Amino acid sequence: MLAQERSVTVATRESRLILPRVSRTFSLGIKLLPARLEPPVRIGYLLCRIADTVEDDVTLTPQRKAALLDTFLACFDDEAAADTFGTVGAELTTSEDYQALVAATGHVFLMWRMLERPTREILRRWVEEMVRGMRRFVLAHPTGIRIASVGEFREYCYYVAGTVGHLLTELWYEHSYVVGQRTYARLLENCEAFGEALQTVNILKDIAWDAERENAIYIPSELLNAVGSGHDTILGAERRTANRDALVPLMQLAQDDLERALSYIEALPAAAVRIRLFCVLPVLFAIATMRELEGTEAMLVPGGGVKIERAEVRALVVAASTSTLTNASLRWLADRVRKRPFVFGR
Repeated sequence: MLAQERSVTVATRESRLILPRVSRTFSLGIKLLPARLEPPVRIGYLLCRIADTVEDDVTLTPQRKAALLDTFLACFDDEAAADTFGTVGAELTTSEDYQALVAATGHVFLMWRMLERPTREILRRWVEEMVRGMRRFVLAHPTGIRIASVGEFREYCYYVAGTVGHLLTELWYEHSYVVGQRTYARLLENCEAFGEALQTVNILKDIAWDAERENAIYIPSELLNAVGSGHDTILGAERRTANRDALVPLMQLAQDDLERALSYIEALPAAAVRIRLFCVLPVLFAIATMRELEGTEAMLVPGGGVKIERAEVRALVVAASTSTLTNASLRWLADRVRKRPFVFGR
């Protein structure tokens, strides 16, 4: 019994230490959650990131990625497989932080096994849905993901992010006393858009990074072809203006989904203040990023990308803690961020 307690203590510590190394934004938000929600959201997020790390690796063959994703799913039932999955990190050419994340797979699954059964089932259901979708895309694009249509783009975003919206919503319903059946039903209307909005913004701001570092182009070829461009010229200087025009439909999609993400947050009761704050921070960051994307071509320049200032991130963290307690103040802050950088003293 003492040995198991020590193992759980080590696993808890390791999972908390690795989280900010692979996502500062979500690490900040997860710390704000109520005590009964912090562990399942932390573990759920890390499970998703481990799978995503395998999917994104540029040196693994599609067949090897598919096999590893199958092994990853087997870890839900096979404790020994979970403990040995961490050795996969030696095959990856990702950063040390993400290699450390994969190495901690055994710890993450141990924490998952310590959760209550209904919570385990929620995480398993949606992580499995995500991973099976990833596996399909990996095998469908053996030379690197190249999205063909807006429909395929939306399908990809559902698997890697819409599923997260469902996972979180079910956790709110399972663990929050103020999220009742009626609220849960309202949240389900926009939970996929909540996750997919953040994914679309990330794709738009990281076009160059994805193409150069991960051999992945998520901008649909049908949009690029319509302006006389294509995947092979997405970072070409001579096609930059045309490529920027091709992004307009995806930018509108992002804005529409961000609007639905705000509606998702508005459906959360005011009493669920910590859940609201967890949800609102990434949405505000995404709104600020979209503001910057609207006036630049930097994401289409080799080595380029779009980020908001750290000063704005800090200011939004402070402002969100008080300005998102009501739906009116939430809307005011979102509208303010759309117009210009939200930085104290400016």
